[in-house]
Amino acid sequence: MRRPSSLLARLAAVAAGLVLAAAGAVTLAAPAQAATLTQVSSFGSNPGNLTMYAYRPDNLPANSPAVVLLHGCTQNASGYFTNSGWRKYADQWGFALIVAEQKSANNATSCFNWFETGDTARGQGEALSIKQMVDHAKANFGIDGSRVFVSGLSAGAAMSAVMLATYPDVFAAGSIVAGIPYRCATSMINAFGCMNPGTDKSPAAWGDLVRNAYPGYSGPRPRVAIWHGTSDTTVAPLNAAEARDQWTNVRGVAQTPTSTSSLPGGTSLEVYGNDVVRLYRVSGMGHGTPVDPGSGAEQCGNAAAYFLDTICSAYRDAAFFGLNGGGGDPTDPPPTDPPPTDPPTPVCTTASNYAHVAAGRAYHSGGYAYANGSNQRMGLYNTFYTTTLKQTAPNHWVIGC
Repeated sequence: MRRPSSLLARLAAVAAGLVLAAAGAVTLAAPAQAATLTQVSSFGSNPGNLTMYAYRPDNLPANSPAVVLLHGCTQNASGYFTNSGWRKYADQWGFALIVAEQKSANNATSCFNWFETGDTARGQGEALSIKQMVDHAKANFGIDGSRVFVSGLSAGAAMSAVMLATYPDVFAAGSIVAGIPYRCATSMINAFGCMNPGTDKSPAAWGDLVRNAYPGYSGPRPRVAIWHGTSDTTVAPLNAAEARDQWTNVRGVAQTPTSTSSLPGGTSLEVYGNDVVRLYRVSGMGHGTPVDPGSGAEQCGNAAAYFLDTICSAYRDAAFFGLNGGGGDPTDPPPTDPPPTDPPTPVCTTASNYAHVAAGRAYHSGGYAYANGSNQRMGLYNTFYTTTLKQTAPNHWVIGC
């Protein structure tokens, strides 16, 4: 039986602000089909002591894909299933949903334990429990093992990164929504700093953490989509750039986007390599899963606590995973390779951090300045700290020249 977290860890989780408010579920009208979210009572040894739920649309054919969903703190499987928008596309495009649920016995605020080494290693704890859910779905639901994906919010997003790192042989792709790079933290204590202000490592250092999660693995690595609100004060936006650095390094592509585009809801999209990593930044959005209630083809979900009315991330992710029968968003411009000609000379500017923010090259959060695009932390937001920034793409700046 799984041991409960210590009282200190429980109190710390609350103090850290990792807690998401209760999902405030909005009830959907009864669907025409009879399929419902159903608990699976037994799916393996379950060393992480998690609960498994499954949703299989009516008449789901054999060898269909599946998406694993991981909720945020204080949320549950039902609330995330109801509000995130994934059900719409499971019904429309024909794939199963596997919704994992944390227990308060494991974490006082029902957060997945993304910061505990025993839960974030291959073959152990919560990571193994989630993998066993996939195994059960393949054996009992006829799921296509080559088309399994994972997506989560906040602590669930951090656990999505865990699954992509520890089981690259299980997951073809995944999305990390307001999350944390893999193995940023290895205890509750340093989890706080990972959340806010974030931890800055080199791409190679981040990449090594993923490679060490499954030593000797030489097979294909998953594609990754990263989502983050630019006004997230719970999990600092720096984490989006650090996750981008981690997964581009793992995939062996540059940290400079090969294409950028503007999407609805104040969202910018940066594509890296041959569309192997995506970074979505939602301007002005706080901490939560982006949804866009409505009946349009690209609309989904319900606005509620930590389900924020901006853009339907489930639609974009499902299309990115290829679940719509293609390999990307039909409304997005196709990714392009870098031009064969020499790029223009980079623009370099040296100024105070205050001046950089005033000029639109950077933004400030929590008393610090961050470079636009890369989200690299520049130091304190005032007139006394001076930084040199280099422009590498439209509205994309990095420290140094």
